[in-house]
Amino acid sequence: MQPFTSSSSSTSTGVVDLSPVAQIAVSAHRAAPCACVAAAVRARDHVRYGLGAAGRLWLEASPPAGAGGAAPPEATVDAIFDLASVSKPLTALAFARLARAGKLRFDEPLAEVLPELADTRSATVPLELFAAHRAGLEAHRRLHPPDDCGPIDPLGALRVCADARRDGCAGAPPAGGFPPVYSDLGYLLLGAAVARRGGAELDEIVEREVTGPLEIAIASARAHRRRDPRFDERVVPTEEVALRGGVIRGAVHDDNAWAIAQGGTAGHAGLFGDALSVARLGVALLEALAGERPEWLSRDELWELVKPRPGGSLRAGFDGKSGETPSAGARFGPRTFGHLGFTGTSLWIDPDAELVGVMLTNRVHPTRASDAIRRARPATHDALADAMTPRGPR
Repeated sequence: MQPFTSSSSSTSTGVVDLSPVAQIAVSAHRAAPCACVAAAVRARDHVRYGLGAAGRLWLEASPPAGAGGAAPPEATVDAIFDLASVSKPLTALAFARLARAGKLRFDEPLAEVLPELADTRSATVPLELFAAHRAGLEAHRRLHPPDDCGPIDPLGALRVCADARRDGCAGAPPAGGFPPVYSDLGYLLLGAAVARRGGAELDEIVEREVTGPLEIAIASARAHRRRDPRFDERVVPTEEVALRGGVIRGAVHDDNAWAIAQGGTAGHAGLFGDALSVARLGVALLEALAGERPEWLSRDELWELVKPRPGGSLRAGFDGKSGETPSAGARFGPRTFGHLGFTGTSLWIDPDAELVGVMLTNRVHPTRASDAIRRARPATHDALADAMTPRGPR
C-alpha cells in the first residue's frame, strides 16, 4: 500500500498561522489538553490554508501506556485525532459513491441489502432515512455488556440496532421519514449496508470511494498503522477507561465502535485524521458543489447529502447550524453544513463564503466530565473565520 498523501485539485497558496486560534480552546476555555485547527478559503484558482496547534498531547497526571515518565509532548499540526462522529460524513459519502455506481439505492430497504435483518422492525426502512437520522431509531444503545468492552457478535448488534425503534415510530415510515433524532444506531446499520454492497470492510470502502480518490489522510487506526510508522507517536490520547486498560490511545474511543470494529471503523465512528486532512475534505466538498469533481461526485449527487431537510438541521451525513449559540459560531453563514464529534472534533463548511473550519481536540482526556467544549467551539470557529476572512473597517 502506498503512503498517505494529501492534496487538493486547487493550487494552495500561503499558510496562515492559526496557533493563537488553537490556544482559545486550550488556554482561554481549558476545554482540552491540546487542539489543532485548520481552515481554508477557496478562491477561483487557489485555496488559502491556515494551520495551528496548541497545548500538550496529554495531561501529565494521566499518561497513556508506554509514556513512561516523559513530559507530555507539545501538540504539532500533524497530530492525529480520533474524529469520532466526524466519521459519519465519510460513511455517507461512501454511500453516495456506491449509489452512483449502481451498487445500492437511496430508496432501497434495509433488508434487501442485509437479508439477515428481514424479521426486524426496520427491515423495510429505506437506507436514505438511516443516513438522514429519520428512521425512527433511538439515539444510542450500549451494545456490549456493562462490564466488558471486548468483541461482540456483529449480527446480534445489528439486530439490536434495527429493532431499537422509538416510541411513536412503529411501522412503515411516512414520506420523508419520522421526526429526526440523531442516531448512532442508524449509522451502524448504514455502515453495514455499505460494507455489504461494497464487498469489503467499511474502512477499505471509505478509502476506495472517498479518501483515496480525494488523496486525504483519514483512515481507521489499523490502516494508519499499516502506512505510517509514526502513527502511535502522532496519535492523541482520549479518555481513561478502566475496562479498556486505562488511557485510550490509537484505538477508537467509542465503545460500540470498538466492540464491533476492533481496529477498523463502524458507520458512526472509527476514523482518525489530522486537521489539514479534514480541511482538505471540506475543500473537496466545496469543489464538488461547484461542479468541479464530476469524476468523483456531481453537484447533484452531493446535494442529496447536504441539502436541508424538513423538521430540523440534520441532513444525510451532515448537520446544519442550529440553536441560539451554534457550535459553528456566528461568522459561518446560515447555509453552513458539517459535523461534530464527541471527542471534541468539528468540521464546518460555509458554501457561500467558500470557507472551511476544522477544530480537533481531545476534550475527553482524561475524562468527559467538562462541558467547556460547548463554549470553545463557537469561539474557535469565529476566530478561524476572522483569521481567514477578516472584516474591513466598520
